[in-house]
Amino acid sequence: MPAAAERPFPSGPPREPAGPPERVAAGPLVLRRVHADDAGAIAVAVGASLDHLRPWMPWATPDAADLRSQLVRVVEADELWESGIGFIYAMIATDGGRPAGPSAVKDPDGEFVGTIGLHRRLADETVEIGYWTVAARTRRGYATAAAQALTPVALALPGTRRAEIHCDEANTASAGIPRKLGYRLDRVEAHEREAPGERGRRMIWVRDLAEGPRATGETAGRAARGGAR
Repeated sequence: MPAAAERPFPSGPPREPAGPPERVAAGPLVLRRVHADDAGAIAVAVGASLDHLRPWMPWATPDAADLRSQLVRVVEADELWESGIGFIYAMIATDGGRPAGPSAVKDPDGEFVGTIGLHRRLADETVEIGYWTVAARTRRGYATAAAQALTPVALALPGTRRAEIHCDEANTASAGIPRKLGYRLDRVEAHEREAPGERGRRMIWVRDLAEGPRATGETAGRAARGGAR
């Protein structure tokens, strides 16, 4: 084995990372790659938020509040991450000083308040950002902070040209997030109603890679030190 100084430099361009960082700082949150230990927290949070989630999330059923179901879903999320198709993060609130309350779902990094994911559609070079927040922790800007931090992360994925956020036209709270972040409403498409609160008209909010950061003060998500495992 030659000495380090004598080893040839690797030839060709540097290899692109296979996926995003496993931890991303997002203002009052840490976004951390979902792992098996999160299944219990997710099940508890979903169970406490079913009435809040059911109008908009087709998956918001009692089965989704079962630990065994969430263990299966975490395994699926891990497979999606490794395949480069989807990247699911736990949203952990680290902004102390707020009363946690009896419904809080504790986490070693703070308090579990929801999940957010990046979902790749390689056919049209798009990454869709989807999110949900624990019912007791809405209206605190958590989903906005998470989507803001992950927008540049999504656009930095190899082969990606645009980030999108989709929501039904009736879901005004969800639509407010891309609007705040400077996404543009590209189109409204008719779709089959999948959840009881929907109108069947899907809003497609878009941020193109060429557009760059908007005047919302967006900065790139910062990879935190260390991995999720």
